[in-house]
Amino acid sequence: MLLPLTGGCACGAIRYESTGEPLFFINCHCRDCQRETGGAYAAIVGVPTSGFRLVRGTPHYFTVIADSGSKTRRAFCPECGSPLFGRPESRPDMVTIRVGSLDHPSDFRPTQDIFTARAQPWDYMNVDLPKIPGLT
Repeated sequence: MLLPLTGGCACGAIRYESTGEPLFFINCHCRDCQRETGGAYAAIVGVPTSGFRLVRGTPHYFTVIADSGSKTRRAFCPECGSPLFGRPESRPDMVTIRVGSLDHPSDFRPTQDIFTARAQPWDYMNVDLPKIPGLT
């Protein structure tokens, strides 16, 4: 993916950018991600917190408790409801950007599917990607 990564919500009230080299590219099939996206999974790119910044607007947050027991604060636009990014309590050095909020989501190339044990039976996954059933 070309840097910086830029993105925001559907209505334009929130904008962000990330200048740090991405840490990972995943499709997460956990129930929390299914509920957040309203779909089969969340496409996520992890980036360093040090290179991430809000350019415009103030997101609202809600907190989920992961299977690991740690909390994650998830950001969304208070105007249009678009999911934007997460801030895992267990990884304060990382922000998890929702790929659909990127300006150029077509550049995303996932490298693995995670929490596949929680995937829905109708979810079609790329057979070429490694599958991680849950926590390692």
